Amino acid sequence: MKISILAIGKARGVEAAWGAEYLKRLGASVEVHEFAAAKSLPPAETQKAEAQLLLKALPAKSFVVLLDERGRDMSSRDFAAKIAAWQDQGLSDLVFLIGGADGVTDDVRGRANFTLGFGRLTWPHRLARVMLLEQIYRARQIIAGHPYHRD
Repeated sequence: MKISILAIGKARGVEAAWGAEYLKRLGASVEVHEFAAAKSLPPAETQKAEAQLLLKALPAKSFVVLLDERGRDMSSRDFAAKIAAWQDQGLSDLVFLIGGADGVTDDVRGRANFTLGFGRLTWPHRLARVMLLEQIYRARQIIAGHPYHRD
């Protein structure tokens, strides 16, 4: 199963380095695609422009997971089980969406097949990307049967 992360904003600094480390560990089956809308637009217009960029980039038959503070909180084991179930269903394209600082539009929410949260706290979108990459890596390790430090 190919996993893509479509994210608003360009990772830089330590977030970029951390993300690159997890991408190296995950290999070619996980990709990150970064998008940016004009910064001179009002927040609502920026949100619409970002939504168009994300929706246009979605592969036609992809299963879409939106990261959102209102999404479902899961343990790492539950997240691994969810990824394994999607894999067992024969999904070929699993796409995670990370919106910009102003969130996402209802069109993006409506396209999501599942909404995932990292708790009720608000996270910077660049940090959320690293957290997602780490959790995908952790899920792969759990699925592969590697010892999990919480056992």
